[in-house]
Amino acid sequence: MSDLVGYGYAVLVASGGVIGYVKAGSVPSLAAGLLFGGLAGFGAYQVSNDPQNIWVSLATSGALTGIMGKRFYGSRKFMPAGLVTIASLLMVGKLGVAMLQKPHES
Repeated sequence: MSDLVGYGYAVLVASGGVIGYVKAGSVPSLAAGLLFGGLAGFGAYQVSNDPQNIWVSLATSGALTGIMGKRFYGSRKFMPAGLVTIASLLMVGKLGVAMLQKPHES
């Protein structure tokens, strides 16, 4: 089963970096967006192949929750820090629920 939510999250993160570069010329935004988006995409690929293999996705979304949460707390601007913080928190919650579920017998 494909992790469509995880792939959507990866696209959101990567596209945020591209938009930051296009609108403000921010190379760090581009680099961070592509790095974290790539990691989130790889994590979604792993979850798609093995629903119990959540660790890359969990680490990526957890790191972005902390990083962007701190930026949101300091700036109080919803875009982009608040949006990414909320999306990352939702991903951490989704992955936490997956981690607590018992593995299904085949």
